[in-house]
Amino acid sequence: MIAEAGLAALWLAAAMALLQLTMATIGLRANRPDAPPVVAQLLAAVRPVAVAQAALAGLSFAALVAVFARTDLSVLLVAENSHSAKPMLYKVAAAWGNHEGSMLLWVAVLALAGGGIASFERTLAGPTKVATLAAQAAIALGFYAFLLVASNPFARLAPAPADGLGLNPLLQDPGLAFHPPTLYLGYVGLSVAFSFAVGALVTRDVGRDFARAMRPWVLGAWVFLTLGITAGSYWAYYELGWGGWWFWDPVENASLMPWLAATALLHSVTVLATRDGLRAWTMMLAVVAFSMSMVGTFLVRSGILTSVHAFAVDPTRGSFILALLVLYIGGALALFALRVNTVRTGTLFDPVSREGGLVLNNLLLSVILGIVLIGTLYPLVAQALGVQLSVGPPFFNKAAGPVALVLVAAMAVGPMLRWRRDRGGAVARRMIAPGVATITAFVGLLAFTQAGWLPLAGLSLAAGLAVASVLPIVGRAPWRTPLFTWGMVVAHLGIAVSLAGMASESAFTVERLVAAAPGETHRVGPFAIRFVGIKPVVGTNWSAVQGRLVVTRGDDMPFVLRPEQRFFANPPTETSEAAITTFIDGQLYVVLGRDDAAGRRQLRLWWKPLVTLIWAGGALVAFGGLLSLIGRVRRERRSWRA
Repeated sequence: MIAEAGLAALWLAAAMALLQLTMATIGLRANRPDAPPVVAQLLAAVRPVAVAQAALAGLSFAALVAVFARTDLSVLLVAENSHSAKPMLYKVAAAWGNHEGSMLLWVAVLALAGGGIASFERTLAGPTKVATLAAQAAIALGFYAFLLVASNPFARLAPAPADGLGLNPLLQDPGLAFHPPTLYLGYVGLSVAFSFAVGALVTRDVGRDFARAMRPWVLGAWVFLTLGITAGSYWAYYELGWGGWWFWDPVENASLMPWLAATALLHSVTVLATRDGLRAWTMMLAVVAFSMSMVGTFLVRSGILTSVHAFAVDPTRGSFILALLVLYIGGALALFALRVNTVRTGTLFDPVSREGGLVLNNLLLSVILGIVLIGTLYPLVAQALGVQLSVGPPFFNKAAGPVALVLVAAMAVGPMLRWRRDRGGAVARRMIAPGVATITAFVGLLAFTQAGWLPLAGLSLAAGLAVASVLPIVGRAPWRTPLFTWGMVVAHLGIAVSLAGMASESAFTVERLVAAAPGETHRVGPFAIRFVGIKPVVGTNWSAVQGRLVVTRGDDMPFVLRPEQRFFANPPTETSEAAITTFIDGQLYVVLGRDDAAGRRQLRLWWKPLVTLIWAGGALVAFGGLLSLIGRVRRERRSWRA
């Protein structure tokens, strides 16, 4: 009965979305000064309907989690993606580790966000708020139709099998419990920003109040996207056994593109909320950011990609999502074209100003977004035309890398600029310390390393950005510095830390592929690694061949690494479990391979100096965003109370 209750709640949530959209549309069209009281009542009723929709969608997703936790094999989705022998964590996480479950999570978070707007948003004008809820209902309605027509998560299976097929072993990791939900929260946050933009265009209410209402949702989405991408990068790094932190996989790019657009949108909406500028920029970026999240959804679920990230291989489902993408984004762009002449220019500013720096920042982010979008979609278009080709790291590194370095330099200068108008000479004086740090790092690295120009420039600019990021709070009392200023400082410092880690991994990584017999010692970087041998081990739902390696570094105490080759029965899969040891100056990364003809065991050995800075910086960026979010919400709450 749990599955039937979940399906019934899903149908009722879809009905509430349709009712919400209908009531809002009728009420807005009839909303005139001389309108009868029933119109005001109709508009007021939209809020409780949005809350009811949120409760029903949340109940439906809770029912799906319950059938997975119980391993109810009479539900087709459970039988195809779970197994009775799995640990409880993976039983629960399997609820969203598949196509139907992930889409239900998406629409549940979407509905809950709409309920949050209806319950807590107080700064928007009434008609704009209703129009925003109408746009949110329209988005949700399309995904409800997709689930109920093409991807029913509660479909029954008769007779029920003796046991399930199990979850993809590559997904049987704690990362599954964290990575997809954070990405979905980010994607849905962008859908809310999109709904705000549509609502403001419908009511011609593009101004500072609208931007202040939208900004927390953009900040929240950006924080979750940052966390999701950072966690996903580290998950792939240690789980796939390939030794890399980013491969420019099309589905990796599908999560990066919304983050780039959200970063540009965050800066633009801040200018609109603070200085009443960049109105048209903000509207367009809200549409672009949600467009990128829809493109990512299409890539993952269309069946046109073969990837561990891909949830579906059914082209029919992909066609449905493509139709939704065309409907939502095409409709929003048409609305933008019709109403852009009603969006007033807003406050003007000089090119040498903080607003000008943020415009440059947005332009560079847009260029990188365009490069990633073209590099991701071009092979798919070529394949459709019968031409097989691939676009990999060399293209993205050469095309996007230099633009990203210019962006870092602009990021260092931006916070030093004053609002509306500044003088070039004054800006140059403020940039002396970051400039000295950049030049000093460049000369030192050039003298002592053989790194290529791109990682060398990255490390040098990271040093300059680190200095520039803390200058806005130098000489200010910490307790008098607004929390959102601390957030900006921490986030920019996190970018510098991540950039240093990326450049160090590219410049200083040492890799060796060896065939080791028991008792042999091989070296990688500062480590001596002695291969002792292998032994069989058994886990909860897998068996493995485990290697034993004794590692020494100089005069330090030896330690043991145990990389594994695991074998899963449900479904039958073989995986490599890397053995990773973290030091303050980097990571030692070891992967166990197969036997060769002589009976020796293949080993892949990496020494990756400072690689952990990549994810430490990502965590700092997310923490900075969280500080800014808390600071902005607290300030807006105080203003509203006043």
